[in-house]
Formats: sequence, structure tokens, C-alpha cells
Amino acid sequence: MADGIKVIAENRKAFHDYFVEQRYEAGIILTGTEIKSIRAGKVNLKDSYADIQDGEVWLNQMHISPYEQGNRFNHDPLRKRKLLLHKAEIAKLAGKVQQQGMTLIPLKIYLKQGLAKIELGLCKGKKIYD
Repeated sequence: MADGIKVIAENRKAFHDYFVEQRYEAGIILTGTEIKSIRAGKVNLKDSYADIQDGEVWLNQMHISPYEQGNRFNHDPLRKRKLLLHKAEIAKLAGKVQQQGMTLIPLKIYLKQGLAKIELGLCKGKKIYD
């Protein structure tokens, strides 16, 4: 746990299926029970991806299990979550995703100084022969 970083989940499949060109750190907008589930390690990044819509980055298909002590305030496990990046970074990513056919894949989710962060990879898909 160096520099207050605790890795919660990694997407090892992403390194098998994609070439990771660049990495970005982004914050995530979460509800109260979601952060409690993340702290408990109940996260799956396996089939998740990020896309850019209207100048905002959204994380899709990331599964956060419902919090066990939660009640009616529990969240939908697969809801879209907004990622927090600087406007210049989003513009740069949008250009590369559109023109070069690259994809935004979450590589790992971790807690940094008590805040949930996600590491996004700007990835290029591998061919079968790679």
C-alpha cells in the first residue's frame, strides 16, 4: 500500500485482449452504497468499457455488487457511471477513439487517499495472431 493506494480490482483480461497505449487516472461518481461495496472488494471490471458522449466519459458494464447491509437505497449493479477527467484530456481521448479506432478500457480500480479512482487504458485491440 504505497502512497495510500489500495488496489481493489484489476482487469487482467484487458492485457490479454488489448495493447495498452496510454493510461489515465479518473475519479468516479458513486452513490453511498456503491463506495461501501467497493471498499469491501465487490467489484468486477471484466466486461466493462468507457465511452465518450457529449464531452463526458461514461463507464459501462462495471459490476458493483449491492451492499449487503443496504436497504431500499441500494444501487443498480450495472448502471452507467460518470468518470471525472479534465476537459483537455477528454478532448484528446475523443480524438484518438474516433480517428484511430482505439477503445477506453478500465484496467484497475483502487482507493487513493480514501477516494475511489479508476485507471483507464487507451487500448488497441489485438488480432488473433497476436
